[in-house]
Amino acid sequence: MKPLLSGLALALSLACVPALAADTVSAEARALHERILTLDSHLDTPMFFAREGWDILQRNDTAPLNSQVDLPKMVEGGLDGGVWVIYTGQRGRTPADDLAARDHGLTRLVEIRELLAAHPDTFELALTADDAARIRDAGKRVVYISIENASPLSADPSLLGFYHRMGVRVLGLVHTSNNDFADSASTPPEWNGLSDKGRALVAEANRLGIVLDHSHASDAVFDQLIALSKAPIILSHTGADAVYEHPRNIDDARIRTLAEHGGVILVNSLGSYLIDTGATPAYREEVAALFDRFGGRANMRDADWHEFDRLRAELDAKHGLKQATLDDYFAHILHIIEVAGPEHVGFGADWDGGGGVVGMEDVSDLPKITARLLEAGYTEAQIEAMWSGNLLRVIRQAQAVAEAEAQTAS
Repeated sequence: MKPLLSGLALALSLACVPALAADTVSAEARALHERILTLDSHLDTPMFFAREGWDILQRNDTAPLNSQVDLPKMVEGGLDGGVWVIYTGQRGRTPADDLAARDHGLTRLVEIRELLAAHPDTFELALTADDAARIRDAGKRVVYISIENASPLSADPSLLGFYHRMGVRVLGLVHTSNNDFADSASTPPEWNGLSDKGRALVAEANRLGIVLDHSHASDAVFDQLIALSKAPIILSHTGADAVYEHPRNIDDARIRTLAEHGGVILVNSLGSYLIDTGATPAYREEVAALFDRFGGRANMRDADWHEFDRLRAELDAKHGLKQATLDDYFAHILHIIEVAGPEHVGFGADWDGGGGVVGMEDVSDLPKITARLLEAGYTEAQIEAMWSGNLLRVIRQAQAVAEAEAQTAS
């Protein structure tokens, strides 16, 4: 998703926050982090791929092309890859809007495939669960592809088959507004969960072996996905409602249900979902007006985000918004581990989509997570499961369901 508070806005607003003591990453933790396979389930970095002057092989630290993910940061932070996102903002739902969303999604897919073609010795497309370790062992970075917001499929849901052939392995149904398939967690319900069209899309994702992602969808959608999906589901970037009550977070009862059905929740680091930032109605009105000034979130041009981020940071400073810290992030992580068990937890920090907290500003800081988990008493096997094994298990299970359905149909 495009950030509620982007990396640039976060960096600017952090100037008003007292510096915290840096986490110490021991030699033992660093060695463990480098040894295990590490994946993040929600990388929004593809939004940068077509921007003139941005280069994934170089550090991108200068606005407006500063990103939280690039190859040097991945190397420094020991990130082997992850799930790279085709994000489409929710426009209206007229036929013209549906065609615009279709074209946007396909364009972003092409941009990801172009990056893979341009750097075959550095990045490789992963299609199965077993591909991740093979790609990492070959010295390359892992690229799974996901769709965030199914609106590119509204005009023609059969396009999901094409996306699957082109490498998509994860599907998030909705974003911050209801669409033709499902209700969002952020808007009043329209379908009371999934629409008929959404139920059909769930069945098609199961048939293809695409993992269903609940993040951003309503609680009713969660309940229906659990009931309908023949494969476990994931929440690719979501926090704990018990730690901070927010529509985008999930309650403990549903976390337990997710675990009972073999699913995985991958913890988000977007600050406004982690803590009460102190955003007042007046602040929210000014932010809404700022979005309107640039034509709305879904219609904003990539070139406009830098100026938007700068103005958003000024609003944050004006209203004294509080910034979440690595401690706040870990409050969610540790709570979710306690509720779900380490076999059902992972990390989807929403990099380049609003993620990042004080003390963990980009992927170069990821060894701090491993260090804290080690200090908390988790074993190497448990830590690797959280970093990649749990997500890969669900990918494997989704593909097994598809294979079983194909055999039954033949």
